[in-house]
Amino acid sequence: MSGFWPVEDVLAHLAGRWGVERVVRDLGSGAQGRFSGTTVFSAAADGAGLVHHESGTFVWQGVARPAERTLRFLPGPRAGTCEVRFADGRPFHDLDLTDGRHVARHPCAADLYRGEFTVLDEDRWRTVWRVGGPAKDLVLATDYTREPGPASGVQG
Repeated sequence: MSGFWPVEDVLAHLAGRWGVERVVRDLGSGAQGRFSGTTVFSAAADGAGLVHHESGTFVWQGVARPAERTLRFLPGPRAGTCEVRFADGRPFHDLDLTDGRHVARHPCAADLYRGEFTVLDEDRWRTVWRVGGPAKDLVLATDYTREPGPASGVQG
């Protein structure tokens, strides 16, 4: 698997604080936006997996706005995997980085989200979501870089 960094335990690997840079491109209009911020993966209060909280600033067409989202990363059916859920508990996608790369799909109304996750090394990973449907034609490319400091996630 040249070019990818295999991850034995996805939850332990993600635990901690990550710098986030995202470029959002609307392929139909040519418009482009940018998100800059942080993502913190911390142990869930109920002890099941991690809470992913992302916050920062999203700039679209010259207008900057605060933006945030929360996801849950729960232990998956096999070692090294997890299930990603929205904050309200609805399923989002599975995640298996044991070979350093994963492709996920998520249908959302008439749109289809296809995400590719790649781990570049122990401190950098990337997601690229392609969103297609009757009203959307987007690419969201996000780079994550581990920030220094102690991990705040799961205990091994």
